[in-house]
Amino acid sequence: MRDAVRTSGAPAAIGPYSQAVKAGGFIFVSGQIPIDPATGQMLQADIAAQTHRVITNLREILTAGGSSLDKVVRSTVFLADMGDFAAMKAAERRPRRNRRHRPALARLLIGSRAPHPRPRRHCAAT
Repeated sequence: MRDAVRTSGAPAAIGPYSQAVKAGGFIFVSGQIPIDPATGQMLQADIAAQTHRVITNLREILTAGGSSLDKVVRSTVFLADMGDFAAMKAAERRPRRNRRHRPALARLLIGSRAPHPRPRRHCAAT
């Protein structure tokens, strides 16, 4: 059984997809970018603030699906600029409550000339 997850606490899907899908005991969250759901606008800020916005969007979707950041088992981050890596890494440490929980993680450089926001992330959780 599959169920779509929706919340107004994160940006609405802007295409034929869901914010997340619950299936087989997991929640698969679609890629999140630093869009403020209150304004619908991309956050024009440094990488730390953008990372915080992306993680907040993920948290809202996971909560709507009955999960949390502490239950993430896999996360993938796409960076436009490797120069942002240290600041992004520092910013992503802050929201975690359970410091011993470390999901499987991949970080990929998508290139600084790609027409994408600097951080983009998706995840799966139980």
